[in-house]
Amino acid sequence: MSQKKEQWGSRWGFILASIGMAIGTGNIWRFPRVAAANGGGPFIIAWTIALFVWAIPLLMGEMVMGKKTGLGTVGAFRDFVGKKYTWMGTWIAAVCLGIMFYYSVVMGWCVKYFTMAVSGTFKPGLDTEATQAIWNTFTTTPSQTILFHLVSMAIAGFIIYKGVSAGIEKASKIMIPTLFILLIFAVIRSLTLPGALQGLEYLFSPKLEMLATPKIWLEAFTQAAWSTGAGWGFIITYAVYTNHKEDVAGNCMIMGMGDHIGALVAGMTVLPAIFALSPTQEFANQALTSGNTGLTFIYLAQLFTTMPAGGLLAAVFFLAMAIAALSSLLPMIEVGVRNFMDAGMTRQKATTYVIVIGFLLGVPSAYSLNFLDNQDWVWGVGLLVSGLFVAFALIKYGLENARSKDINTEWADFKIGKWWNACIMLFPVFFVWVTGWWFVQAISWYPENWWHPFEVFSPGTIIFQFAILIILALLTNNWLADKIGKGRYDVNALNSALENK
Repeated sequence: MSQKKEQWGSRWGFILASIGMAIGTGNIWRFPRVAAANGGGPFIIAWTIALFVWAIPLLMGEMVMGKKTGLGTVGAFRDFVGKKYTWMGTWIAAVCLGIMFYYSVVMGWCVKYFTMAVSGTFKPGLDTEATQAIWNTFTTTPSQTILFHLVSMAIAGFIIYKGVSAGIEKASKIMIPTLFILLIFAVIRSLTLPGALQGLEYLFSPKLEMLATPKIWLEAFTQAAWSTGAGWGFIITYAVYTNHKEDVAGNCMIMGMGDHIGALVAGMTVLPAIFALSPTQEFANQALTSGNTGLTFIYLAQLFTTMPAGGLLAAVFFLAMAIAALSSLLPMIEVGVRNFMDAGMTRQKATTYVIVIGFLLGVPSAYSLNFLDNQDWVWGVGLLVSGLFVAFALIKYGLENARSKDINTEWADFKIGKWWNACIMLFPVFFVWVTGWWFVQAISWYPENWWHPFEVFSPGTIIFQFAILIILALLTNNWLADKIGKGRYDVNALNSALENK
């Protein structure tokens, strides 16, 4: 089919699109509030460990799967592991789309704040109470949140409709350099505010005793997966459009480290601003530990009112946030589009389907912050399950085979050692350790209602929604396996090779 001939125009086009995938609101919106709610320093330690033992090894594995099969997540699992495991690819696509439904809402917030900055809403003299009131008014007005959710889906849909080289790549080459420049301006201003150093101390103070808290590790592994794109199916999908000489390890290292730097810069912008702009240190500490979804919007809106030409800078920054969100929303949509295309649809028809479904299923998150927080919680943990499935696929395929033949190729600039094999082999251990440890603790925190499927942050809500998705994926396993077209090699030949290894 002609749509399968799409390809990145250059290696840097692929890398910039992949960095854009990683550096989104996961860095600017999610990282500062999650890091703050989990003590700052200890979270950064756990999160950095998670980057190297989970996220980067997983990105490499996903890229191998996408390059070898030439198919989206559903077809990749069918051809890489075997027909009866197709449901795992369905799970990964569904988790990615589940996040897409509310992620578009978050992009809508960024677009709305850009329009408010342009219209002069953020005037000098605004205090935290005023910016908190602006946030509360906007997020409790469904007509506004749903409208901007629609705007976000429409913008992203237009770019995906244009294709890989003319759409995603071209947009990324403009968006990502612009985003980094704007973040650098913001962090410089934030760090020059009186009292900002307290924010840096909070962010980087080790507080090693807090590493004994299970929730910090669960949040760190979830953030590493959420922010880098590991387990989303992004790289499986983007790798479909790479040439066979693409450097797997080098590209994935650049993605992971670029994401890490972007998140730290965002944290060094938001947390110092909170300490500098809060009336008392107690107020700052309370704001940091609250896990407030609007933390970045509330404090950065006020930060810009303290600057010369603050209105203009606010407009530029919230535009950058919208760009960051868009650069991550694009691959989420593409994961769905690629799977529809593998089933025989044209790119245009597949894009229309995903955009319409994405808008409709995102409306509940636009309507209710509690619903959005629940979905962020459930599918963030779902990414860890996705990582487990990719690890299973790689182990079944043969880790040493993947490392020596598919990653450490003769044209690779960056070679990886057997630490990669060890990390992938340990994925089940990491998963059981992090989620099991947390689950036991969570039951003790919610002794009466831990099982409740409609509590925002209960273990029960995760179990309930996971069970529904797994049942649906299993029931549609054979139908989807038959529906997806052929990839780059014959599945029967692959399975025979696996059995004779």
